[in-house]
Amino acid sequence: MALENMQQQCNRHRGKAVVIRTKDGNEHRGIIQHVDNRHVYLQPLNGGRNLGGFGYGFGGYSYRGRGFGLGIAIGAIATLALIPFFFW
Repeated sequence: MALENMQQQCNRHRGKAVVIRTKDGNEHRGIIQHVDNRHVYLQPLNGGRNLGGFGYGFGGYSYRGRGFGLGIAIGAIATLALIPFFFW
């Protein structure tokens, strides 16, 4: 999927719980807090224990110190799926 399409899809689902699978096989569950030109920022659902991409070029643990959570590069996203409420 093109980067622009993935960015638009992430923007449409801002504030919703999602599962993001990256191209290297990592899975991240969280609520989309912010989307910019390069990253999607998730508030982890499991208390911050799933930092699979941290330190591998997928972004930092915060967005400019504002506490948006885990940053995942848009180019690294393979799939994005919504999580129903009963999975919380």
